[in-house]
Amino acid sequence: MNATSVPRPRPASAPPGPEAARPHVVVVGGGIAGLAAAARLSGVAEGAGTGCRVTLLESADRLGGKLLSGEVGGVPVDLGAEAVFVRQPSVLELAREAGLGDELEPPVTTEASLWTRGALRPLPRGHLMGIPADLDSLAACGVLSDDGLARARQDLSLPRTEVGDDIAVGRYVAARLGQEVVDRLVEPLLGGVYAGQADRISLRAALPHLLPVAREERSLLEGIRSLRTPAPAAPKSGAAAPPFRSVRGGLGRLPLAVAQACRAAGVDIRTATAARALRRTGHGWRLTVRNTGGEQRLEADAVVLAVPAPAAARLLADEVPAAAAALRTVEYADMALVTLVYDRTDLPDGLPGSGFLVPPVDGRLIKAATFLTGKWAWPGRCAPGKAVVRTSVGRHGEDTALRLDDKELVARSRTELSAATGLTAVPYATAVTRWATGLPQYTVGHVARMDRVREHVGQLGTLAVCGAAYDGVGITSCVESAQRAAEAITAELGARRRG
Repeated sequence: MNATSVPRPRPASAPPGPEAARPHVVVVGGGIAGLAAAARLSGVAEGAGTGCRVTLLESADRLGGKLLSGEVGGVPVDLGAEAVFVRQPSVLELAREAGLGDELEPPVTTEASLWTRGALRPLPRGHLMGIPADLDSLAACGVLSDDGLARARQDLSLPRTEVGDDIAVGRYVAARLGQEVVDRLVEPLLGGVYAGQADRISLRAALPHLLPVAREERSLLEGIRSLRTPAPAAPKSGAAAPPFRSVRGGLGRLPLAVAQACRAAGVDIRTATAARALRRTGHGWRLTVRNTGGEQRLEADAVVLAVPAPAAARLLADEVPAAAAALRTVEYADMALVTLVYDRTDLPDGLPGSGFLVPPVDGRLIKAATFLTGKWAWPGRCAPGKAVVRTSVGRHGEDTALRLDDKELVARSRTELSAATGLTAVPYATAVTRWATGLPQYTVGHVARMDRVREHVGQLGTLAVCGAAYDGVGITSCVESAQRAAEAITAELGARRRG
């Protein structure tokens, strides 16, 4: 059926029964945010329903969004995100609820390097997203020139930098420590998280805990030191507990396990089903959805939109135009991941640490490399004798990741890996995974714009938004965003029932 076809009349509905009497919530989006929202709405944690029927719609033919596991050369690998931040308990709890609590494991090493000025160099101790706290460690790592080090020391004597309501991370750090710190340290770290540019990324959105320090402290170096509280020590060892985890067999298993738990709790999950339009009705919402059978109408008492900003803007355009306009301002970076699988016998000297980051100022194609079988233990257990390396390509404002074909991305990744590490072995298997509209860009003013989106959407009571476009691009941030959206919907429906 094409877009201009008239849908066939649907059979008359049966008289409402107990199931139909329960409030119906539709979650649009089957990434980790949508699945987390569905889990909270359906009562996965409590083992019993919350009084809602839940339907989840995903336009793709699979669930998980940017979390995707696969197999390359007989080795299970993550083809999307491969680590989750666990300092907040939300993801750990979700994993336990989905039956994966015992399958989370920390990295073997967190020692990463910078490939800059012709060598792999260690990151300075105690940095925050590349912003140094220790000038001695900064000097020892060899990342900056003598002039760059001298400029960084001026932070201790410069007058306070006014930051106002918000400021670009790069602009603020350059004013305090100099442009070389931004180019060689902050850019590669921020690029690893956001695939963005430091002179555009919002301090308030990307490093919110640093904003009050920037307003109150004269020196950025001293402010960073005040934020660096010791991490919890691991039992017996006395070593700091790494703040990241993965899932044995791949982090892409997490959304599939959450989906299974949701289905067990009664959630109706429909893949290859796109929401095309959203309209208010007298009692709630009507969604126009399209699947292989054509267009259909779906009635809901409440809706959670857990889709990227452009898709949310299209759905909100008629009913909440102010929110849609703000969401259209969110830009995205295109990325590609190149996975290379080797026989370990071809890597006699191994590879150092967990990988390295690359400053854009050095003019390389790759922005990062991760030595997956060095960083995590589980790939080696799953495929003994194999080694997996992954490179990342693409930053905001570049079209390289989508313009080059797979063969060239692999060849250039290998060339740069060889220049950085001396690795000349030939991988026996490769894969290229492309992520168009991969990561939202949190430009200056992002928090205020997203606050306005939520204000406009929240006025309707039974509509909520969540996901990477709002409060953070990491998995933990997406899960927490989804849980807040689900709780707001549950509270509103409960108030309406009581009223």
